[in-house]
Amino acid sequence: MPEPDDGPAGVLGTIGGTPLVELAKLAPGRHFTTYAKLEAFNPGGSMKDRSALEMLRALIRDGTLVPGRSVVVESSSGNLGIGLAQICAYYGLRFICVVDPRTNRQNIAVMRALGAEVEVVSECDPATGEYLPVRVRRINTLVARIPGAYWPNQYANPLNPRAHRRTMREIVAAVPGGIDYLFCATGSCGTLRGCAEYVRERGLAVTVVAVDARGSVIFDDAPAPRLIPGHGAAVRPALFRDDLADEVIHVTDLDCVVGCRRLAAREAVLAGGSSGALVAAVEQMADRIPAGARCAVVLPDRGERYLDTIYDDAWVARHFGDVSHLWKETKLAMKEASC
Repeated sequence: MPEPDDGPAGVLGTIGGTPLVELAKLAPGRHFTTYAKLEAFNPGGSMKDRSALEMLRALIRDGTLVPGRSVVVESSSGNLGIGLAQICAYYGLRFICVVDPRTNRQNIAVMRALGAEVEVVSECDPATGEYLPVRVRRINTLVARIPGAYWPNQYANPLNPRAHRRTMREIVAAVPGGIDYLFCATGSCGTLRGCAEYVRERGLAVTVVAVDARGSVIFDDAPAPRLIPGHGAAVRPALFRDDLADEVIHVTDLDCVVGCRRLAAREAVLAGGSSGALVAAVEQMADRIPAGARCAVVLPDRGERYLDTIYDDAWVARHFGDVSHLWKETKLAMKEASC
């Protein structure tokens, strides 16, 4: 087994340091600049690689997690599960991921390809109508039953947000003069909290915008069914704090689809559902962003795992009707703007 040292070894050493690019074509003529942190460039394909590594590496280093004896058990909609599966595969640890029917099939396939065991809960919690409480109860059962089991608990583990202090540091360093607005999707609140704490502790003049799903309870919206996994939550995470965000924007599932399709059509960036939410949030807030401002969006993952949902015309039509004009007109407007 590779021995952990001061820095992550092998492929894990490529986690972080993702590119930041200007989205110059997304909304031509805007009076502000938008940059995207492309977290899909992490080896597991998402920003959750950062959290997964931060939550496990110290325990691997000090011998708390031992190959052949320890078992990592976690709940995930996909991306964190992939990050943990990758790390556990590298260090020879058994990993069990608890998911639900909304988890993308591709995510489950990737986890299994990396050696993870995947358990799917199929029943909703009768009190909330959501899967998350059931997933957490399954984890508690597994941890109590399996010797050497460890639950990183992304929803409450302070190492989750600590990983994203580096994310924010990279963003600030990459933009001359820093940024004025940061848009973060919310789920476990790890990215939001880590970035916000970095901003506050250094006294940076950055407006932190939390982007939550319509129907998510994190920022007091009325609970409702949601189609797009990866952002929002049925239960407010323990990592949540009232002062994390200066602004909160709620977006619908359709907003996510349109945002993703526009991002692909204009910028050739194929990104996941919560990335579309961020695009939609910037658009919703555009009239309130001052001229000359510099905005950054953290695009959490890649879009290949959404090819049979968000990027599938038949799936979109089945759930939302004929809405293709919402991005096809945008494509035409882009062509006219460039003439």
